[in-house]
Amino acid sequence: MPDNVAVPGDIAGRLREVELEILARRPEHAIEPSLDRIRALTSLLGDPQRAYPVIHLTGTNGKTSTARMTETLLRARGLRTGLFTSPHLSSMQERICVDGVPLSAERFVEVYEEIGPYLWMVDDSQPVPLSFFEVLTGMAFAVFADAPVDVAVIEVGMGGTWDNTNVADGVVAVVTPISIDHARYLGNTVEAIAADKAGIIKPGSIAVLAQQPPAAAQMLLRRAVDVGATVAREGLEFGVTSRELAVGGQLLGIRSLLGSYHGLFLPLFGAHQAGNAACALAAVEAFAGAAPGGAEGESAPLDEALVRAAFGMMSSPGRLEIVRRGPTVIVDSAHNPAGMAASVDALTEAFTFSGVVAVLAVSEDKDVPAILDQLEPAVSELVVTRNSSTRSMDPAKLAELAEAVFGPDRVRQAGRLDDAIEMAVGLADDLAAAAEAAGALPAGPGILITGSVITAGDARRLLAPDAQLA
Repeated sequence: MPDNVAVPGDIAGRLREVELEILARRPEHAIEPSLDRIRALTSLLGDPQRAYPVIHLTGTNGKTSTARMTETLLRARGLRTGLFTSPHLSSMQERICVDGVPLSAERFVEVYEEIGPYLWMVDDSQPVPLSFFEVLTGMAFAVFADAPVDVAVIEVGMGGTWDNTNVADGVVAVVTPISIDHARYLGNTVEAIAADKAGIIKPGSIAVLAQQPPAAAQMLLRRAVDVGATVAREGLEFGVTSRELAVGGQLLGIRSLLGSYHGLFLPLFGAHQAGNAACALAAVEAFAGAAPGGAEGESAPLDEALVRAAFGMMSSPGRLEIVRRGPTVIVDSAHNPAGMAASVDALTEAFTFSGVVAVLAVSEDKDVPAILDQLEPAVSELVVTRNSSTRSMDPAKLAELAEAVFGPDRVRQAGRLDDAIEMAVGLADDLAAAAEAAGALPAGPGILITGSVITAGDARRLLAPDAQLA
């Protein structure tokens, strides 16, 4: 059920109890690398992940956007879809969607209670109890089998080989751009991270690979050869052939695996989203049968009117999403240096602000100096704060790091996100007044709230509580 739909009091209360029970488990960022627990759970559930074909996605940045785009294209083709993404912006329910709609409160509670006895059985039989993410993964697999869906689009939580979702065997494996993130768990080199993420490429599958650093591409191709997977690479077998700015997004031409598509309006900003869209289109074509063993044995291009309609419906909440006007306020989930670089490029390309005030709250385990380096050229003033996560960096420490990059005169500090946003609005008003006094064109300043999916979700709840997630 979308967040803006009222939930009866008894269901709302039980939903909160269920959420607290799940949250009390080991958090998703605390990895215990083993598939034994999730295999034990799915076995007790009858291996629901084998009841439907899977398109499996990994990568460092762009996973959720590409997963949402892939699901939209599949649904436009008349297929019943399941979509599992993480982390969530506003509620756990949004992680599990059927036909593009997040689970209702009633259904979320129902599924949790249905699999509850099996959760306790696994907890009792394993050295380590099931985690937060393992429970939600099991719930998603069960929901999709129950629906039943024609195809499930499954995004990994972290990595690939040891990710809980990897008990499913994707007929198509999509790898979005890889860079260094979660180094504590995945390794501190692109090669090590790519080797782990390559684990979702299964024997006989089709691997759709976004443009990658050479070291990552080498590891992914080695895995594909080892398991006999067919490879489709962005920039070689498919890719964006044209891209121009349009009101509210961009207009794309894409050469894909089955044909070329022109005049595709994508209501999202940035070259990175164009690349994500090309990967999504290639994944759907691969699923439709662009390579031997495809799911439906097709070899003709997809209907261009259908593709155009699907592109027009694509959304990616919390990714350079405009949530307010006057001044324009944008929330963005960039949480690592590569993601911030892509967001800054898209921001400067798509918007002509007279200045940008950024509000930043970031997890303490990230490469914060590198994130700040990417953000600094596009930002006039910076307000640092914290988000609702216990992992959020202390604002005083973040301010110290920020001052080393921005200089002390451009950095402000607020203890809470709502106070930081209020401060940013004041700073934006000051920039507007200064621009007007100088006789500048009335483009106006903008506000960017960024640093984490949690930051984006918190800001969305404050500024756009009725915004749709599906």
